[in-house]
Amino acid sequence: MAALAVLTLMEVLLQGGFACLAGAPVAVGARLSQDENAAKLVFDLSRPVDASASALASPDRIVVDMPEVKFQFDFAGSGVDALPTVSIVKGFRFGLLAPGKSRIVIDLARAACPVEVSARPIVEGEPAARLTIALKACDRAAFEALARSSITLTASGPPAAIPSQPVIVLDPGHGGADSGARGLRGIQEKTVVFDFCAELKRQLEQTERYAIVMTRSGDQYVDLDDRVAIARKANASLFISIHADTLSEDASVSGSTVYTVSDRASDAEAARIAARENAASAGSGRAQPSNPNVADILFDLKRRETRTYAHIFSRGLVNNFRVAAKLNHNPERSAGFLVLKAPEFPSVLVELGYLSNAQDAQSLASPEWRRKTAIAVVKAIDAFFAEPGKPDILPASEGGVASSVVQVPGPATH
Repeated sequence: MAALAVLTLMEVLLQGGFACLAGAPVAVGARLSQDENAAKLVFDLSRPVDASASALASPDRIVVDMPEVKFQFDFAGSGVDALPTVSIVKGFRFGLLAPGKSRIVIDLARAACPVEVSARPIVEGEPAARLTIALKACDRAAFEALARSSITLTASGPPAAIPSQPVIVLDPGHGGADSGARGLRGIQEKTVVFDFCAELKRQLEQTERYAIVMTRSGDQYVDLDDRVAIARKANASLFISIHADTLSEDASVSGSTVYTVSDRASDAEAARIAARENAASAGSGRAQPSNPNVADILFDLKRRETRTYAHIFSRGLVNNFRVAAKLNHNPERSAGFLVLKAPEFPSVLVELGYLSNAQDAQSLASPEWRRKTAIAVVKAIDAFFAEPGKPDILPASEGGVASSVVQVPGPATH
């Protein structure tokens, strides 16, 4: 399909004497694949564009705005009748909205929210690009809240290069003036977790299988939002936040725990830990979203898949910890950790142990313990990425999934 799209684009370029490279981008085709829960609309372009998607109600539709694009392909086709009986999209249209601005309008058969807008080269190093708009079914309240909000999904072109290796983002908790938990003999959380991440980074780089990014390079404070932004910019494949806890009222509590994100804490201890870690950004002076329920809509839709993978990795990590480290009596927990809420990649938070426990504090300060425990994490990462390729959350145009091409002419003003 990519080769066909490139060939079609080359024909357009040759016919136009390459003029379209100097003027507005050219669209030479569109495809829609969908089922009852998801849809993907793809446009083949002469080059990437900046695009943004938002929702409008009455009637329900998704609008995608972009700089002026010349739509140069035949409208003849199967039309709306080719859509599956049960579907999200009942049609789409496109055209010039105003001088210098084009719009795609996707008419919805049921409530759906955008989960992806991307503009990527079809072949690396070539100008031809593919604009992808992905939708996923959502409930009525979520769609209406999104339509009332100013939330948009955006794609910038040309995009960043896609990494050739999985990108592992290691996030040593706290730092700078925020020392985190304090333990016996003055041990500070920010120091032991950074030392552990440095050892884990060293071992992962030795495998030559991964690209490693650290959210902080030394003893500096990094806001929780910035940690997530670093992972996004790096196109993270996996995000691992490393912490240590303390419990002054019970020094007997010990062992490692792996946390995943959830809307409701798995238990009171998980809720306590999440509240403590989330408080790290309270003093940053950053304003929180004025309507978190609306802001979470897109997160909730796309996070479903990455949350599943986070649980898979968490389980594998706990199994490897059983050999190399002492586990807490309840080693797999979940809570609403802010730093784990990015929907683009699986995320876990690891509490290595309790600095209030003498044995744990001694272990975390030991280079040998860090080395052995890092080996366990590397094994868990290797096993996670050795699994068969992760499925798309959206239907493909082949493999038995309902697919159709809908090309509806007409102005795209509303």
